Amino acid sequence: MIMDPIIRLIIVTVLSFLAGSLPTAVIISRRFFGFDIRERGSGNMGSTNAFRVLGVKWGLTVQIIDILKGVLAVTVIAYLFVGEQIPFPNYTPFQDITLVRVICGIAAVMGHIWSPWVGWKGGKGINTAVGMLIGVAPVEVAIIFSIFLITVGISGYVSLGSILAAMALPTTMAVRYNIFHVDIEGYHTIVFMLIGLSLLVIYAHRQNIQRLLAGNENKFENLRLVNIFKKK
Repeated sequence: MIMDPIIRLIIVTVLSFLAGSLPTAVIISRRFFGFDIRERGSGNMGSTNAFRVLGVKWGLTVQIIDILKGVLAVTVIAYLFVGEQIPFPNYTPFQDITLVRVICGIAAVMGHIWSPWVGWKGGKGINTAVGMLIGVAPVEVAIIFSIFLITVGISGYVSLGSILAAMALPTTMAVRYNIFHVDIEGYHTIVFMLIGLSLLVIYAHRQNIQRLLAGNENKFENLRLVNIFKKK
């Protein structure tokens, strides 16, 4: 059966949103611990609160699954559109399927932040965004992951590491392209997509920013390098 490209694009976008909307931490906390993680710790259903409330093993499980949601959107769901031409003029330097992958990735991140299964609320979107970017901008992912680890290792604030990593995302690509003259396919389109994604993640951390400025943000002392080396 031949399907209208508009309908197919809507379908892959909705499927990506639904994939991203899976409330991983809520499901795991209810299934294996008998409580809703939104009622413990910071009340957030992201991996940071999962590490705090559920422990390292389950926190890591939540993080990996949330990353895979973004990977699924850009490497599997988006390719259901293969063979079709997007139903609007493509003025970007991307091929149609690459543009569809970007759309699906952003939809997955939005699904994670605004999950319909838990009252249109959700996590901060960092892990799902990382999963999306692994398929779209792998070099930038490696750099911002290093920034995240260094920030958390020095400060103990996971939220600060996430915010700085989000800010560094479009900046890193801009520096590579404009200063080091790295040839990046579709730079003038993708950099604005990364700016939008960065602003979306920072907006999702607005309460964390308020707590950081007030000096009462949750800190993971056991993740600070100074304390890790003390234990050794």
